[in-house]
Amino acid sequence: MSGPLISSDPTADALRRGALRRMRTVAVSLLLLAAAVYVVTLGEDGVWGFVNAGAEASMVGAIADWFAVTALFKHPLGLPIPHTALIPKRKDDLGKGLEEFVGENFLQEEVIRERVLGVQVAQRVGDWLAVPANAERVVTEGSELAALALGKVRDDHIEALVTEALVPRFREEPIAPLLGGLLAEAIRDDLHHGLVDLMLEEMHGWLLANPDTVHDVLGERAPWWAPDSVNTYVINRLHLEVVRWVGEIRDNPDHRARRALDSMLVQLSDDLLANPATQARAERLKERVLDHPAVIASAISLWQALRKALLGSLADPAGAVRRRLLVEIEGASARLRTDAALRERLDRLAADGAVFVVDRYGAELTAVITHTIERWDGKEAARRIELHVGRDLQFIRINGTIVGGLVGVLIHTISVLLH
Repeated sequence: MSGPLISSDPTADALRRGALRRMRTVAVSLLLLAAAVYVVTLGEDGVWGFVNAGAEASMVGAIADWFAVTALFKHPLGLPIPHTALIPKRKDDLGKGLEEFVGENFLQEEVIRERVLGVQVAQRVGDWLAVPANAERVVTEGSELAALALGKVRDDHIEALVTEALVPRFREEPIAPLLGGLLAEAIRDDLHHGLVDLMLEEMHGWLLANPDTVHDVLGERAPWWAPDSVNTYVINRLHLEVVRWVGEIRDNPDHRARRALDSMLVQLSDDLLANPATQARAERLKERVLDHPAVIASAISLWQALRKALLGSLADPAGAVRRRLLVEIEGASARLRTDAALRERLDRLAADGAVFVVDRYGAELTAVITHTIERWDGKEAARRIELHVGRDLQFIRINGTIVGGLVGVLIHTISVLLH
């Protein structure tokens, strides 16, 4: 199936067309000059005989090369001479040959590897990133791309991710062994103690700062029949005892409440790993959580908060994300410029990557040549190719005219000497 050629720059085509026309005019003018000289010197002897022989040979050479050049693109004089109009007739074969030529001579592993290693990609990247303006440009454009990508993610995308990918996966994965293993590791490394200390500190501070709230909560549960003075006394006493008790637990790392909590957590981790009843309860809890509508709403809210924070930081030239990106880029640039082993390793990786792409997709890349040329209309292809290379081909006609004339003079000279 044929189609039009890929459009090109009309201005450039006009310049090429003018240059082709001028070179054709020169070639035709030389042919006409040779013809005029031949006619004028026809039948002359002596020196003019040499001129006549040269002019005759110039005409032959010019016409022969005109035929050869013209036969590439169309039938000379419109005559259907065999093996003419080669490009319109055999463009598909030419495209296939060009595809094979490119594949066999340019897309070879040795050529690709040598070229990529010679470019020294890592060194050039390091030098380029060493310029502060370039590093800033990378951060700015990367931030814009990241912001654009974040803006393309809609809430329904997050909902689909949660409902179609995450929730089914969580349902398939037993939660009890995972929780038990994580809890056992946390207890073994005493990670939970820091969390307990933080909770006790915050609880103690809140109890001290909010006695009225504690009074209101306990007062709602006080006996209605008891005198207010008694209730107030009891509530105040309870508040003080709770504050004192929480303070003791906070200040005493070996408090019995802490030991009881540790013992309970150890037992819980063991049950999650080995007790079927506890595991079943954990699975039921997991299912209730996953079935709750708040899961999707929470995921969307979390994503919106994260996206808002990221977009705000990316939009701020002095934001934490952009500052960190700039620091990382500057550090990478310094390593690339000073670490020869790293540069060599990265260059080899780049070469391996290029070779892999060529090995895997080289045939598809070169096939673009054939597929594109097959879509071209034959006559239009010939016209456009002639527009690009025809000016240089006119030198063949000019050279044929001049060389033909010199050869004609030489042959005439030999003939005169032999006689």
